[in-house]
Amino acid sequence: MNTQIRSIHFDADSKLINYINKKIVKLPHFFDAIIGSEVYLKLEKSSTSENKVVEIKLNIPGNDLFVKRQCTTFEEATDECIEALKQQIKKRKGKSRRSLSKDKTKIVIE
Repeated sequence: MNTQIRSIHFDADSKLINYINKKIVKLPHFFDAIIGSEVYLKLEKSSTSENKVVEIKLNIPGNDLFVKRQCTTFEEATDECIEALKQQIKKRKGKSRRSLSKDKTKIVIE
């Protein structure tokens, strides 16, 4: 799986990039059809401490999965994004299984 991490208007340190990579690498255990991922790290201009934004886009066959979270740290936002993506993956796998089972249960009466 190919992962691209982009930090917008700042330079992310290697510790943060390694942390994100470590979390992203675990996603194919839940869904093996993941082609790649794009991670965007942003600093929002606000007076609150919750100004770190992480956006993750998973490239999968069909529709891509996307999640965005804003927290006080990039690590916390990454963790929340990964949990949200796990839920989306489970939902997507459930839909594909239901559609397959519907196709198999067609009864033909002649």
